[in-house]
Amino acid sequence: MKERLLESKLPYLVYENNTSIVGFAYLSKWKSRCSYRNSYESTIYLLQSETKKGIGYKLYKQLIEQSKYLNPHTIIGGISLPNASSVKLHEKLGYTKVANFKEVGYKFNKWIDVGYWQLIINN
Repeated sequence: MKERLLESKLPYLVYENNTSIVGFAYLSKWKSRCSYRNSYESTIYLLQSETKKGIGYKLYKQLIEQSKYLNPHTIIGGISLPNASSVKLHEKLGYTKVANFKEVGYKFNKWIDVGYWQLIINN
């Protein structure tokens, strides 16, 4: 994670509570090909104990704001499903669901679906 942070020129935000990291959010390129140069993927992680406190909203809101220097057209967020809190967060910030892939991830000893939510920045 540290290497990714140091190598990336894209926004990477960390939320601390006292001296402990409780969450982070970052952007990555959606695809490496030139035709996708204005499309990004957003990612957020919070400690389970820190959810429902508004931290995720603050992080993502700031991430979207900091993305504007990149001239993004769209930001895409993938969500392991089910995850009502993450769906609610994305939709509160204007993301809309655009896709659902069945059993493409493996987590907690089981296959999981992943949904994709998209935020169009520039029309």
